[in-house]
Amino acid sequence: MKGLLYFYFADIRHSLTVFWTILMSIIVVTLTISYFLSNVEGSFMTLSITGPMYVYCGILGFLVVKELIPFSIKRGATRKNIFFSLAIFFLGLSLAKSVIGSILQVLVEYINMKVGIKNFTFFHLTYFTNDTWYYRIMIDTSVMFFAFSIMFVIGLLFYRYGLVGGGTFVGLLIITVLTGAFQGWLIDFFINIFNTFDNTFYLQLFGIGVVVYALSILLLRRITILKVS
Repeated sequence: MKGLLYFYFADIRHSLTVFWTILMSIIVVTLTISYFLSNVEGSFMTLSITGPMYVYCGILGFLVVKELIPFSIKRGATRKNIFFSLAIFFLGLSLAKSVIGSILQVLVEYINMKVGIKNFTFFHLTYFTNDTWYYRIMIDTSVMFFAFSIMFVIGLLFYRYGLVGGGTFVGLLIITVLTGAFQGWLIDFFINIFNTFDNTFYLQLFGIGVVVYALSILLLRRITILKVS
C-alpha cells in the first residue's frame, strides 16, 4: 500500500507542477490587469481557481486506469490493494488541493486588500451558501472526489470493454441527459436542487462519489494488464 501510494504521487508530480505553474501564471496575469484597470470605472474581473482543479481531477481519474493500474499489477499488487490505495490517493489529493486552493485564495485576497485592488474577486461555489474557508475545503474535496470516482469508473469501462463498451455507456448517459432535458424531469430535478440548495448537497455528492467508487471493485476484480481496444 505504501509503495503504491508513493508511486501514484511520484507519477503525477510533473503534471501537478505544470498545473500549478499555469494556474499561478493565470492568477498573476489577471491580478496585473486588474491593478492597471483599478482606476477604470466599472471594471471588474473574476477568476475561478477551483474550476480547473475539478477538471484536472476528472482527467486524472480517467488516465489513472491506463497509466497506473497496469504498472501496479506488473509490480505484483493485488486488486484489493489497488482499490484501497487509489481510494486513499483520490481522497488525499482532493483534500490537499482543496486546502492549497483555499489558502491561495486567502493569500491573494489579503494581498489585494493591501495593494488596493478592489475590482477583482474569486468565484467559488460557496458564494451560493456560506463563504468560509472550511466550507470551501469541504465543498472542493467533495466535488473533486466525485469527479475522480465518476471518471475512474468510465476509464475502467473503456479499459475493460474497449471503445464499444465505454462508448456505449457514455452514449446511453448522453441520451438519458438529453431525454431528461426534453421531457422536463431533468430540469425539474435541478430546479428542486436549487430551491433546497445548501452545504449538505455537497456531503450527499461526496456520498455518491463513495458509492460510485465502491462499485468500481466490480470492474477491478478481474482487470488485467491487457487493454481492450
